[in-house]
Amino acid sequence: MTPHQTASAPKISADSGRTLQSLKALWPHIWPHDRGDLKLRVVVAMVFLLVGKVLTVLLPYAYKWATDALAPGATAPTAVQYLAAPVLLVIAYGVIRIIFNGFNQLRDALFASVGQHAVRQLANRTFRHLHELSLRFHLERRTGGLSRIIERGANGIETIVRMTILAGIPTLLEFALMAGVIAWQFDWTYVAVMAVTVWLYVWFSVKASDWRIRIRRDMNDADTDSMSKAVDSLLNFETVKYFNNEPMEAERYDRATAKYENAATRTYTSLAWLNFGQAVIFTVGMVITMVMSAQAVLAGTQTIGDFVMINALMTQLSMPLNFIGTLYREISQGLADMEAMFKVLDVPAEVVDRPGAPALDVKAGVIRFEDVHFSYDPDRAILRGISFEVPAGRTIAIVGPSGAGKSTISRLLFRFYDVGAGRITIDGQDIRDVTQASLRQRIGMVPQDTVLFNDTIAYNIRYGRPSASEAEVREAARMAQISDFIERLPKGFDTEVGERGLKLSGGEKQRVAIARTILKAPPILMLDEATSALDTHTEREIQTALDQVSLNRTTLVIAHRLSTVVNADEIIVLEHGVIVERGRHQDLLDHGGLYASMWERQRAVDEARERLRVTEEQDTLGLAVKTRRAETAAE
Repeated sequence: MTPHQTASAPKISADSGRTLQSLKALWPHIWPHDRGDLKLRVVVAMVFLLVGKVLTVLLPYAYKWATDALAPGATAPTAVQYLAAPVLLVIAYGVIRIIFNGFNQLRDALFASVGQHAVRQLANRTFRHLHELSLRFHLERRTGGLSRIIERGANGIETIVRMTILAGIPTLLEFALMAGVIAWQFDWTYVAVMAVTVWLYVWFSVKASDWRIRIRRDMNDADTDSMSKAVDSLLNFETVKYFNNEPMEAERYDRATAKYENAATRTYTSLAWLNFGQAVIFTVGMVITMVMSAQAVLAGTQTIGDFVMINALMTQLSMPLNFIGTLYREISQGLADMEAMFKVLDVPAEVVDRPGAPALDVKAGVIRFEDVHFSYDPDRAILRGISFEVPAGRTIAIVGPSGAGKSTISRLLFRFYDVGAGRITIDGQDIRDVTQASLRQRIGMVPQDTVLFNDTIAYNIRYGRPSASEAEVREAARMAQISDFIERLPKGFDTEVGERGLKLSGGEKQRVAIARTILKAPPILMLDEATSALDTHTEREIQTALDQVSLNRTTLVIAHRLSTVVNADEIIVLEHGVIVERGRHQDLLDHGGLYASMWERQRAVDEARERLRVTEEQDTLGLAVKTRRAETAAE
């Protein structure tokens, strides 16, 4: 099936010229169409903020009135000048600041849920999309890197939402109000100087921010790489200890963090240069307007209050102007942080349901592979025309040397990949024509490497059917022959199994996996080398439980140890992606082909292991007898 592009994934880029396009693509997260309550919060928050902005614009007039009233040679105070007396001015200034800060806090409180809703919505969407992507995608990615990408992307959209709604529009309004006051109170020459200053300021901010975006991307890449290496090392904690390679892992992590250190240093250094350049440009503009006002005061066309007012206005203007630079910088950095997340969202799902696909209807559970071809890479074929049938209620085993394509068959049956040619059917239904959810709901899996969730035993068993009752969970554990072990634990079914189930032994994890599958109660069962990693004694116990689970179920067994499939209704022998032999156990032994040679090799290995075990027991017994004799002689 041809992969499809995720239709709803917007194109996000921090590149120059793409900012407005990216913000437009993010608008559904900023203004959620299905949340009228959040829209109301945004509107009320903006009203509070705009009132505060208007109040701050009026503040420079208070400075002018106070200065003119206190200037030497001032005439008798008018009513307005009286109101601008120092004490009243201080009181008015304090009231305005309290009101302004109060509006800011109300704005932040109202807007908190808006930003967090956007973060949750996008993070949840990304998480769902990751589960829709193919196994191929996840095999090529590192879990630590993906988690870091999601974390940065979620933080990025929160920054953009907050900056756009709460800072962008009000800042532009404050800038316009300041420009209007300057034009009204003075003349257009001051506005022209201010306009040139603003243009230079914004131009420099944009150019410098675009330069910093490249550095930010390097820092993000280094951050992702260091997190991937850290998680990879910690997940393989035991392997690190086995080979005494803690210093090597530390050095490997240090190399990754050194790259991050270098990129982060460049990021903060570039920020310092950006701030310095902005300060120089604005200071030059302010000095020019103050020189103009000083000359006007000397010429008698302006008062001392006007001189103080232009200084206050330009100082007041520096706040929104500086925030415009900060706004662009923060939005650009937020987009840079989000780029990787949206690139993940742009990855098409390799395996998709066809439009209107029905659910799989299993009546008998007959599985049929019909001339199936498959390859992970175009230049290396894995399966070359495989055809076989698993009759209803029967057990078919697939064996063969490593790399023959055994596990690929299980992945194709679960539709982790689609076949390259041919088809796979269940009760005559092509699995590509039914929904993936219904297909996987009707197949149970006991894998070779059972990985459990870092939760309780009960949680991991109930994972097979989340709606199952406690009694059903206990019954599944009993059928999997693990209930006695669980009952002996201090916390019983509430025992935590640890990361990837590492607190349990291999046999215990396999029994939990069997119980989970029993609880799922699927009509079709897949056993993918379920006992190959276990010792002989544990293997026999697990095999007994598996035989009970597979009773009267259509069962496909991928086997490494041939002793586990001797009772299969048919054994299929794969080699280099083709079926070379098939038949029952004794018939294949009598044939004397690949299966017989594999059987002889495994039997020789098992016999050697048994002889070694007996010898070790005899040596231990002999040592105990000699020790006892020595102790007796000493007495």
